Amino acid sequence: MEKIKINLKKVLKSPEFIVLFLILLVGAILRLYKIDGFMTFLGDEGRDMIIVRRLLVDGNFFLIGPGTSVGNMYLGPLYYYLIAPALLLANYSPVGPSVFVALVGVATIYLLWRLCRKWFGKAPALIAAVLYAVSPVVIINSRSSWNPNVMPFFALLTVYALWSIWQEKKYGWFYVLGISFAFVLQSHYLGILLLPVILTVWLMAIKTLKDKKQFLIKSLYGLLLFSALMSPLLVFDIRHNWMNVKALFALLSGNSSGSTFLGPIAALVNIPKTGFLIFSSLIGATNNLITQIFVIFAFLIGVLAYLKRKSGNFFGKPITILLLWLTFGTIGVALFNHEIYSHYFGFLFPAPFILFAALSGYLINNLKTAGKILIGILTIGILIISVVNSPVRGEPGYQMQRAKLVAQKIKEEARGERFNLAVIAERNYEDGYKYFLESWGEPVIHLDPQRFKESVTAQLFVVCELPKNKCDPTHSPKAEVANFGWSKIEDEWDVGGVVLYKLIHTK
Repeated sequence: MEKIKINLKKVLKSPEFIVLFLILLVGAILRLYKIDGFMTFLGDEGRDMIIVRRLLVDGNFFLIGPGTSVGNMYLGPLYYYLIAPALLLANYSPVGPSVFVALVGVATIYLLWRLCRKWFGKAPALIAAVLYAVSPVVIINSRSSWNPNVMPFFALLTVYALWSIWQEKKYGWFYVLGISFAFVLQSHYLGILLLPVILTVWLMAIKTLKDKKQFLIKSLYGLLLFSALMSPLLVFDIRHNWMNVKALFALLSGNSSGSTFLGPIAALVNIPKTGFLIFSSLIGATNNLITQIFVIFAFLIGVLAYLKRKSGNFFGKPITILLLWLTFGTIGVALFNHEIYSHYFGFLFPAPFILFAALSGYLINNLKTAGKILIGILTIGILIISVVNSPVRGEPGYQMQRAKLVAQKIKEEARGERFNLAVIAERNYEDGYKYFLESWGEPVIHLDPQRFKESVTAQLFVVCELPKNKCDPTHSPKAEVANFGWSKIEDEWDVGGVVLYKLIHTK
């Protein structure tokens, strides 16, 4: 016991631990700074909070999670159950789940450092951790409660589990693999692009074993655990005439009303563009020059390492996993015939930083002082670009506060009477406002055309987020307005930067 205490004391005082602690602290500050103002809180976030609150308050369990923006499918419910304790601990404030997601982002920094330290050593691991901690795109996707925002952590945990199974022969990690991959898939369906990596590494691992029994048994247990976590979606599909399966086949066959996948030739042309987008978003902080320098630098080091592979040993097993991860991921995203948003490749977030760690380790080990200087210059350049473009330098949008302020005004003007609600906006809908109204027990009624008599009320509150000269609530084609019927404006208010209208039926 005394020996453990002494070792722990030495670790806590070591320069590496101090630097890592500072990196994690900076990462936490960048993600938690004014999080209640910077966090996104629109219709999707409001919908999530409504569902999770109903779980906690009413015991309404569910089999599916959020719907996808493409393909008319549903994700699994794991994310909702994951954030439920945070919402409860925050006394039902939406800030709680956002703080939880931010802390998961900090945990991702630590896990990235840990994996890079195993693969490439102390200095490269710290470099990768600090670059990930300050990356603007990573920060933006780490400070709001949204299902894709936890995907980087679980994708990295999946890769960490693969390494532990393949190289360290720790087959208990199959349980972690099953759980983490289920979370990846239920964060965003593009996480399926990790499956080829898992299968390839699994095949490489089993090929080298003489006694495969324990490996196969643990593989089966991991698969069963994964299947159990995915089973709610299966139950839902059985109950709803295989809705998700049909939507998936429609998407893959090109018969979906949403976007589909590119053909092989078009995708081949799109691969370099997609790869550059990924590295520009993550490593280059959307700065094309620094991204071009990094890509050229990575290519030249890769060629040099290949030519000297017998002595440098760069192309080892860590690089094998990393290249599989980047290759399958980039090609898969390139196949997607849709505008690419950063959260689509959340499963790839840690990979470019691990590549930077690999390049750093190679230069430090082979070029010594010159390598350290070169890596130092490039690292400092990326850090400067990241700090200059840091999202914390902007002004908070205070979306949650606005939604709450508008909801409070609706509550006052409704005076306890039943009412319908509509939002006129470019990219928003009612649930952000509805969350607060429901949590206060206000009788906000969803207007259902199939139950018109029961669901229509005497008053409709319309929140217009467009410029006032573009607001015409009585003639809006929005379903919630049109279904209300012939109406006139009884009153209007400017609240929190939006225009709030009270509509009543015309006689």
